[in-house]
Amino acid sequence: IEGGNSEEHIERGSSERGGLRGRPPQKRRSPQRGGSQPRSPQRGGGRGGGGLSHGALGREGRLQEVIENLLSLEKQTRTASDMVSTSRILVAIVKMCYEAKDWDALNENIILLSKRRSQLKQAVAKMVQQCCTYVEEITDLPVKLRLIDTLRMVTEGKIYVEIERARLTKTLATIKEQNGEVKEAASILQELQVETYGSMEKKERVEFILEQMRLCLAVKDYIRTQIISKKINTKFFQEENTEKLKLKYYNLMIQLDQHEGSYLSICKHYRAIYDTPCIQAESEKWQQALKSVVLYVILSPYDNEQSDLVHRISSDKKLEEIPKYKDLLKLFTTMELMRWSALVEEYGKELREGSLDSPATDVFGCTEEGEKRWKDLKNRVVEHNIRIMAKYYTRITMKRMAQLLDLSVDESEEFLSNLVVNKTIFAKVDRLAGIINFQRPKDPNNILNDWSHKLNSLMALVNKTTHLIAKEEMIHNLQ
Repeated sequence: IEGGNSEEHIERGSSERGGLRGRPPQKRRSPQRGGSQPRSPQRGGGRGGGGLSHGALGREGRLQEVIENLLSLEKQTRTASDMVSTSRILVAIVKMCYEAKDWDALNENIILLSKRRSQLKQAVAKMVQQCCTYVEEITDLPVKLRLIDTLRMVTEGKIYVEIERARLTKTLATIKEQNGEVKEAASILQELQVETYGSMEKKERVEFILEQMRLCLAVKDYIRTQIISKKINTKFFQEENTEKLKLKYYNLMIQLDQHEGSYLSICKHYRAIYDTPCIQAESEKWQQALKSVVLYVILSPYDNEQSDLVHRISSDKKLEEIPKYKDLLKLFTTMELMRWSALVEEYGKELREGSLDSPATDVFGCTEEGEKRWKDLKNRVVEHNIRIMAKYYTRITMKRMAQLLDLSVDESEEFLSNLVVNKTIFAKVDRLAGIINFQRPKDPNNILNDWSHKLNSLMALVNKTTHLIAKEEMIHNLQ
C-alpha cells in the first residue's frame, strides 16, 4: 500500500493478527526501520502475500488467509479515510479471487466489501470497474451471469456507479437476446433511465436509448417505442461523428411510423436520411432515399404541410437524375385531372419492379403492406382529382364526377364525403337531384363588403378616366 502511513498500516495489521492490539504504540517494534530483519509474508499481505503471486497463493490454499489479512488492513485504511489505499486493497482482493478462479469467493467478497460500514464510494467504484473487466474476459456463461447479477445488485441505487450498472445491464440484455429471450431482454434494458445520467457521455446515452427502441420494436411494443424515441433530441445528430447513430435512429422511426401508417412522418425521416453527408456521398443510396421521399409525400393525405413539402421537394435539382419520379411528383402539383389507368401504364412497372438503371424501392413491394400502399396511391389520385373539380366547378352532377374519376357513383360519393369531413374541400350534395355544389355560402355582411369595395374601385376608375379626358380636351383647345 502506497501512502504516507503505509508502514504504520501494515504494522498495525500484523500486530492485530499477532494479538498485540492492546499494546501501546510506543512499544511497537518496526523491523523495517532497522533494515536488519526481512519482511514477513504476513506483513506483505497487502502487496500480494509476501512476494508470492496471486495465482500461487490460490494454488497453495492460502487465498482465504491472505484475504483475511487484507480485510483487517482494509478496515484500518477505511477508518482512516485513506481512499487510495482502500481502493488498492479492494482491487487486490477481487483480483486474487479472479486469478484463483474462485468465483464463489469473488462474488461473496464483492458483496461484503460494498456493504461495509462507512465504505468509501471511490473505493467501491474502483472495485466495480475492475470487476467489469472480468465480465468481458469470462467465457463461462453461468459464471458470467452470476457475476453480472452480483454487480448489478451491488450497484443498485448508487449514483457514483450508475454508468457501470448501465453497461452491465446492456451486456445482460445482449446475452438474453442471444439466447432467444427477447422479451426479457427488452424488460431488463427498460429499467435504465439513462437520460438522467449526467455523468454519461451524450453519445453513449443515445446508443442506450436506441438499443431500448430496437428491443421494443422487436417485441412489437410500439407505444413504449414512441415514448422512448422522444428522449432523443434530433439536434444531437448535427454534431460530428454521429452519422451512424442518426441513420439507426431514423431507420427505427421509419419502422415505427410504418406500423402507425403515418406517411408524412416517414417522408420526413427519409428526408433526414437523404440529407446525411455519408448518404449524399454515394449515388445509389441518395437516389433510393430520394425516391422514398417522393413516394411517401405523394402517399400522405393532402393538407397545408403536405402541400408545402411537395413543392419544396419538387425544387430539388437532383430529381432530374430520376426523371420518372420527377414527372410523377409533377402530376400531383399540376392543377389537372389524372387518369389512374394511364398512371399505372406509365409508372406502374417503374414503381413496383424498377429497371436496370433505377432499382425499385420497397414501398410498393409484393407484400401485404406494399399492396396497401398501392391502394392508398390510387386513393390519393382520386382525392387529387376531386380537389381539382372543386377548384374549377361550382356545380357538377354525380354521374359526371363518377365518369371523370373512373369510379362508381357510390365510390365517388364516399371519397367526396371523406374530403368534406376532413375539411379538405367544401361541398354539398343534393342526392335527390344528384348534384354537387362546391360553392361556399357567403355571409350577407361579406357580400355587402365585397359589393362596396368593387363599387369604390369602379367609381375611382371612372373618376380617373374623367380627369384624363378633361386633360386631353384642354390640351386640344389650347392648340
